[in-house]
Amino acid sequence: MSLLPIRTYGDPVLRSRAQDIKEIDDKLVALVDDMIETMYDAPGVGLAAPQVGVDKRLFVYDVGDGPKVLVNPEIKETAGEWVYEEGCLSVPGLWWPITRPKDVFIVGVDLEGNEVELEGTDLLGRVFQHEFDHLEGVLLVERLDEDQRKKAMKVIRNEVVKGGGTMRRPPKEEL
Repeated sequence: MSLLPIRTYGDPVLRSRAQDIKEIDDKLVALVDDMIETMYDAPGVGLAAPQVGVDKRLFVYDVGDGPKVLVNPEIKETAGEWVYEEGCLSVPGLWWPITRPKDVFIVGVDLEGNEVELEGTDLLGRVFQHEFDHLEGVLLVERLDEDQRKKAMKVIRNEVVKGGGTMRRPPKEEL
């Protein structure tokens, strides 16, 4: 297994819809293993393939009960509303209060090719939505209201200038 570089704000791969996965093979399983290692190292609770520069519809996550993967996910239903401080490994070191549905019903496929139906509430539901957004080419700054987005973009632009064209990833001790 190896750590993969996490793409940050400004990278075009983060802005386009990822492609469906047609076949689950050893190469995909190795990618998932690398993504899990990268997610833990970051540290994060979820990581979508576009965040590591791979144009595939899959994400990994772990909200405390071990790593899991979802291939070709689709959100089928949402309910409720919940505001929570949300950050993103592709917009490192920054968090904003984001309003999202509280409950999510999502379907997809596991690495054995089995169909999976999952319900997520609170943090798990938020992770499903956040990672699904990455597969759609949507970043969390697009979930902010207009005033928040203006302030966020100012901070992000300053970080991109410091990082020489992309956002810098702060050392873990700064997070």
